[in-house]
Amino acid sequence: MTAAWLVAILCVGVMGFAIQRGATCTVAAVDEVLTRQRAHRLVALLEASLWVAGGLAMARLAHLAGSMPAGYAVSAWTVGGGALLGLGAWVNRACVFGAVARLGSGEWAYAATPVGFYVGCLSVMPLFSRPVASVLSEDSPLFQVSTLFAAIFVLFVLWRLRPGLGALRRPDRGSWLRQKVWAPHAATIVIGVSFVITLLLAGRWAYTDVLADLAQAMDAGSVSLLLPILLLSALYVGALIGGLTAGRWQSVRVSALQVLRCFVGGVVMAWGSLLIPGSNDGLILIGIPLLRPYAWLAFASMFGAIAAAMLIQRSLGRQTGSDAKSA
Repeated sequence: MTAAWLVAILCVGVMGFAIQRGATCTVAAVDEVLTRQRAHRLVALLEASLWVAGGLAMARLAHLAGSMPAGYAVSAWTVGGGALLGLGAWVNRACVFGAVARLGSGEWAYAATPVGFYVGCLSVMPLFSRPVASVLSEDSPLFQVSTLFAAIFVLFVLWRLRPGLGALRRPDRGSWLRQKVWAPHAATIVIGVSFVITLLLAGRWAYTDVLADLAQAMDAGSVSLLLPILLLSALYVGALIGGLTAGRWQSVRVSALQVLRCFVGGVVMAWGSLLIPGSNDGLILIGIPLLRPYAWLAFASMFGAIAAAMLIQRSLGRQTGSDAKSA
């Protein structure tokens, strides 16, 4: 195990910690938009992409960035996959980020989400013919404007990290690093920076990719999967440490219905991610920062599907309540 591996594992553990402390989740972001008419969590998620993009642009200028993950052509499957990804997240009541955060808080039913994702990757072929996504051969658009983007990013960092970290601190007591619940921007900055370091040291990695690779019957003991499995373990350990140190961890009683919901949500999210291809962790931390159109379109489709499902659920709930009063 090299020093680079150890640093990458540590960074992913920090990612898990930040995901749990910030309760990072696309489903929560959609709910905030619909319920409170504000987009703080959504902007924070996109800011994670910005930090990844800025870090990669600077790494390219410093000749530290190796080969980047490939992009894919936009197709109808991109939209359909994003919609399935959103539907699965709604069923699960958390996206793949949110499932990590909830598991780190002791909600054990969410252990069924990665299991469902794995089973979904296994079962997709018997159910429908998965199209082969067209891989784009050209370099990321980000690197075509890396000098300009890096300069703008430096100015953004100086503004964001101005004296006192006022833009990140919550109005309550103490440093945001010690707070039990981080502001969304604080969490996603840590996620973005940690992911850039991991990507440069260990190559392309997203925890849903590890589950998909395992489902493809690759040898779990091989060198090609050893590091990803260690990173996956570090992500969950970091989330658990986040919950324990914040005093938010409590073992929640698990019901069969909750486990079933999380399992089915994981399966549906896997189907969507295989069609895109990529789950929302890969979209936010790889595709969107590299300015790949398919990732932006898939994430928009996912967001719209979650919003539509929530609105339909609320409409049906109001209708049921009206019927009950009439009776």
